[in-house]
Amino acid sequence: MLMAHPTVLRNLVEQYEVLRVLHADGGSEEARQRMDDVAYTLCVSTGTADVDSALVAARHRLPGARPEDDSVLSA
Repeated sequence: MLMAHPTVLRNLVEQYEVLRVLHADGGSEEARQRMDDVAYTLCVSTGTADVDSALVAARHRLPGARPEDDSVLSA
Protein backbone atom coordinates (compact mmCIF):
# COMPACT_ATOMS: atom_id res chain seq x y z
CA MET A 1 0.00 0.00 0.00
CA LEU A 2 1.23 3.47 -0.79
CA MET A 3 1.68 5.67 2.23
CA ALA A 4 0.63 9.32 2.22
CA HIS A 5 3.32 11.81 3.16
CA PRO A 6 3.05 12.92 6.81
CA THR A 7 2.48 16.52 5.70
CA VAL A 8 -0.52 15.42 3.65
CA LEU A 9 -1.90 13.41 6.56
CA ARG A 10 -1.42 16.29 8.98
CA ASN A 11 -3.23 18.63 6.59
CA LEU A 12 -6.15 16.23 6.17
CA VAL A 13 -6.49 15.67 9.92
CA GLU A 14 -6.44 19.42 10.54
CA GLN A 15 -9.03 20.06 7.83
CA TYR A 16 -11.33 17.37 9.21
CA GLU A 17 -11.01 18.66 12.78
CA VAL A 18 -11.78 22.24 11.70
CA LEU A 19 -14.82 21.12 9.72
CA ARG A 20 -16.01 19.03 12.66
CA VAL A 21 -15.61 21.96 15.07
CA LEU A 22 -17.55 24.17 12.68
CA HIS A 23 -20.29 21.51 12.61
CA ALA A 24 -20.06 21.09 8.87
CA ASP A 25 -22.27 18.03 9.10
CA GLY A 26 -25.18 20.28 10.09
CA GLY A 27 -24.15 23.20 7.90
CA SER A 28 -24.51 24.00 4.25
CA GLU A 29 -24.48 21.37 1.52
CA GLU A 30 -21.07 22.63 0.42
CA ALA A 31 -19.62 22.29 3.93
CA ARG A 32 -21.06 18.77 4.35
CA GLN A 33 -19.66 17.76 0.97
CA ARG A 34 -16.21 19.11 1.90
CA MET A 35 -16.27 17.18 5.17
CA ASP A 36 -17.29 13.99 3.33
CA ASP A 37 -14.52 14.54 0.79
CA VAL A 38 -11.87 15.01 3.48
CA ALA A 39 -13.13 11.94 5.37
CA TYR A 40 -13.01 9.84 2.18
CA THR A 41 -9.49 11.06 1.37
CA LEU A 42 -8.35 10.24 4.91
CA CYS A 43 -9.75 6.72 4.56
CA VAL A 44 -8.06 6.16 1.20
CA SER A 45 -4.79 7.65 2.44
CA THR A 46 -4.68 5.38 5.48
CA GLY A 47 -6.24 2.23 4.02
CA THR A 48 -9.14 2.28 6.47
CA ALA A 49 -12.90 1.98 6.04
CA ASP A 50 -14.21 4.66 8.41
CA VAL A 51 -13.13 8.15 9.40
CA ASP A 52 -12.53 7.33 13.08
CA SER A 53 -10.08 4.57 12.16
CA ALA A 54 -8.52 6.85 9.55
CA LEU A 55 -7.91 9.59 12.11
CA VAL A 56 -6.23 7.14 14.50
CA ALA A 57 -4.10 5.67 11.71
CA ALA A 58 -3.11 9.09 10.40
CA ARG A 59 -2.13 10.38 13.82
CA HIS A 60 0.01 7.31 14.47
CA ARG A 61 1.90 7.93 11.22
CA LEU A 62 2.71 11.54 12.05
CA PRO A 63 6.18 12.44 13.29
CA GLY A 64 6.41 12.22 17.06
CA ALA A 65 3.72 9.55 17.44
CA ARG A 66 4.73 6.75 19.73
CA PRO A 67 3.57 3.21 18.95
CA GLU A 68 2.40 2.71 22.52
CA ASP A 69 0.60 6.06 22.67
CA ASP A 70 -3.14 5.41 22.52
CA SER A 71 -4.14 8.90 23.67
CA VAL A 72 -5.79 9.55 20.29
CA LEU A 73 -8.29 6.82 21.15
CA SER A 74 -9.62 8.80 24.12
CA ALA A 75 -10.32 11.96 22.10
